[in-house]
Amino acid sequence: QVQLVESGGGLAQAGGSLRLSCAASGVTFSNHHMAWFRQAPGKEREFVSVISWDAGYTDYADSVKGRFTISRDNAKNIVYLQMNNLKPEDTAVYYCAAVFRSRPIQRYSGNYNYWGQGTQVTVSS
Repeated sequence: QVQLVESGGGLAQAGGSLRLSCAASGVTFSNHHMAWFRQAPGKEREFVSVISWDAGYTDYADSVKGRFTISRDNAKNIVYLQMNNLKPEDTAVYYCAAVFRSRPIQRYSGNYNYWGQGTQVTVSS
């Protein structure tokens, strides 16, 4: 059974940094595009970033471009999200998601088959 488990969330001050991790099991990790989404209270889930199966392509939401970096380690079955210069508006539950590499790389959440349970990120001003 496929499991995606996020970790690394917590409380940070504005301007600080956090690194999220998502460990995958039950799936051939290197055959999947991996993405991060987030959902703030009262808001819809939104795209944050995606990385292709071979790390040859990445995409970021405009709101995080230049501050967040996605990466992956296919030997460890982990995808990371390095978050720098955090802002209070980054406060949300962050989810990782996976889709098989034959599918197109999209920002649309419905494109993804597998989801983690989420990790809370809270940024104080």
